[in-house]
Amino acid sequence: MAATTGQELVRRAIEFRQPDRVPLVFWNRDQTDGEVMLYHLSLGGPGDGSVNAWDWSVNEWGYRLVKSGDGTMGYPVEPFYRQLPSAGEMHLPAVREAERFSALPAFLATCGDRYRLASFDLSGFTVYTLLRGFENSMQDFLLDPAGFAVLMDAIIDFECELMRLAARHGFDGIHFADDWGTQSGLMISPGLWRRLFKPRYARQFALARQLGLHTWYHCCGEFLPIMEDFHEIGVDVLNIAQPNVNDITEVGCRLRGRQCFMMPVSYQTVSIQGTPEEIYAEAERLYEHLGTPDGGFIGYVEEYRVMGMSAENYRACGEAFRRLGRLDL
Repeated sequence: MAATTGQELVRRAIEFRQPDRVPLVFWNRDQTDGEVMLYHLSLGGPGDGSVNAWDWSVNEWGYRLVKSGDGTMGYPVEPFYRQLPSAGEMHLPAVREAERFSALPAFLATCGDRYRLASFDLSGFTVYTLLRGFENSMQDFLLDPAGFAVLMDAIIDFECELMRLAARHGFDGIHFADDWGTQSGLMISPGLWRRLFKPRYARQFALARQLGLHTWYHCCGEFLPIMEDFHEIGVDVLNIAQPNVNDITEVGCRLRGRQCFMMPVSYQTVSIQGTPEEIYAEAERLYEHLGTPDGGFIGYVEEYRVMGMSAENYRACGEAFRRLGRLDL
């Protein structure tokens, strides 16, 4: 039976219930061209009037991202916490529910029957590194695990509170953005990740299930050693943001047919440097290894002019996933 709404199409892809075609997500522009609409949960500092995640001067957690003028989201300059804070010293964001959801009526009017995805924008480990600085964070894991736990658990608890609000306001899914990979491997060992982070993520994902939210998890870099861990603890949609540095054949051997993936045509390689024909071929390759006729695949399109993407290639990325239809694998 064909899906009648964008929301149902996405749900069927995630839950392996035979969607009639591959759904698309247009991430940073033209969202109404796809089946998913994104709502930003993050706020700036109190009183700055910001409701757009990428307009922060100071984030509500207190860290600052400095604009570089190149169209990217910015970069951190210094840690907010030079020393690990005790629970009493910690700056905790306020819920600010009315402000956080002030844009919701306009969002819902635009959303129509599309899938509603609430996003933390940056989450978990990434927020920790922005608060402490990357080098300090790496040391905290080993030199002060108790102090690390106080701050990390505060981040996790706050995100859980926002998940409860998102569910109450009628969202379908919750989006985490938390990078674990470099161009060639994980930032920390799989064993350390499983000891420090896996149980915390498992708690969040279990809550999402209880609330009726799908869990979407974005990760940049090469992170094959822990992809099955994410599946085990309940990630519904796994966004492999850099397919060019991951062994997609091996990923498919391990998880195809069990895990739903949200996949871009690589914005480091093919979507920037390739021809439209090469973009179409790459989308088919990704689907061949990761998708099934029952579902498990969502196309991801992001405009990356800042990386050198041409307007023609941006259009080709959307067309590439539309052409997939129901490939008979």
